[in-house]
Amino acid sequence: MKNAVCISILAAVSASVALGDEVTDWNRILLDALTGPPAVSPPLAARPAAIVAASVFDAVNGIERRYSPIHVMPAAAPGASQRAAAVQAAYASLVRLFPARVGTFDAERILSLSGIASDAASENSQSIQRGVEWGQAVADSIWAWRSTDGFSNVQPSFTGGVAPGQWRPTPPALAPGLAPQMGQMLPWVIAMPSQFRPAGPNPLASARYAADLNETKAMGSATSLTRTADQTLYVQFWNSTNPPDFWDSAAIRLSAQRHLTLSENARLLAHLNMAMADAVIGCWDAKYTYDSWRPVTAIRLADTDGNPDTTADPAWTPVIATPPFPEYPSAHSCVSSSAASILAAYFGDDAQFSVTSRGMPTLVRDFDTFSDALDEVANARVFGGIHFRTACIDGRVLGSGVGSYVLENALLPAHGVREGER
Repeated sequence: MKNAVCISILAAVSASVALGDEVTDWNRILLDALTGPPAVSPPLAARPAAIVAASVFDAVNGIERRYSPIHVMPAAAPGASQRAAAVQAAYASLVRLFPARVGTFDAERILSLSGIASDAASENSQSIQRGVEWGQAVADSIWAWRSTDGFSNVQPSFTGGVAPGQWRPTPPALAPGLAPQMGQMLPWVIAMPSQFRPAGPNPLASARYAADLNETKAMGSATSLTRTADQTLYVQFWNSTNPPDFWDSAAIRLSAQRHLTLSENARLLAHLNMAMADAVIGCWDAKYTYDSWRPVTAIRLADTDGNPDTTADPAWTPVIATPPFPEYPSAHSCVSSSAASILAAYFGDDAQFSVTSRGMPTLVRDFDTFSDALDEVANARVFGGIHFRTACIDGRVLGSGVGSYVLENALLPAHGVREGER
């Protein structure tokens, strides 16, 4: 089953997850908004996903009161509906994040609340109204908190430098560095952006640097004859959407197999999306600290790196377009590793699972372990020609550290509640 490829017409496994409870339904609506049109740039997707997931969790938990809150202390009115609170918290967050889609969100909200109201055996109008009011209050509080997290801070355009090893704008867009302020943002759970900062890229004159460059040069070239058809396919797959689309969807499929409750889904998705958001913050701290050049620059200018084991190829082009920010460490490895750490803690590393993408909706990648998936993510970035191997290895370590820290320090069982009673 490892790394198998399935082509289907969305019959058995779909890029959009089948409807479940209100938490997973509104996660689907979130993922639809992130993938557009217009699509949110992948590095920027983790923050809105975390805002929605955190709002939903604190809304549900504020009624149930089983775990430590993310930001909002439990204060829901007695009898408030968890289901209605989850709907309103997600809705109120999404209309602020994606105001152009308010019509879609309005229609989805009506459907969700109508579905809850029709379940007269467990919900009544007062319960629903109290849930809506509480969900709105939580979303308002989370929004006010994260509106001052530093994401909107304006910084000078970042264009790197021209010394060997330094990042500079890459073809074809030659755009300045994307969102350098993200490396200085207020984290969700980790203590500071630099908490898991890795040691840095290999020295240009080192044998390891030469080995990394030559691997990417051979395997990541647009005209490579050594890359297999399946490798080229998964390069495109892992470049086709944003991390929440990959990993939230995988989480919800696993949740459905294990029959998690609404409350358990709220906690799972909050852990998952806060870990990915903090992994982005930690990754961006490292990227703009080390300011290292991309393979397309390094290979074309290899005659300037001082390494006798590298050779310049001025015409070299990668398989996929190089994103506009420094190379080290790999953002995909950082974020995917943080996600895998969360999912392995919930479901076990050896859980068989599938990854799908709204960007390539008929393709499914199947894995026997989360470790296998992370190996493929790393290969996809090297064989895509946009990363060196060390950046993926060190990014994986950073993401794993973030994921473990989030699990150990956030959403902990309240006094008297055992961990197994999720």
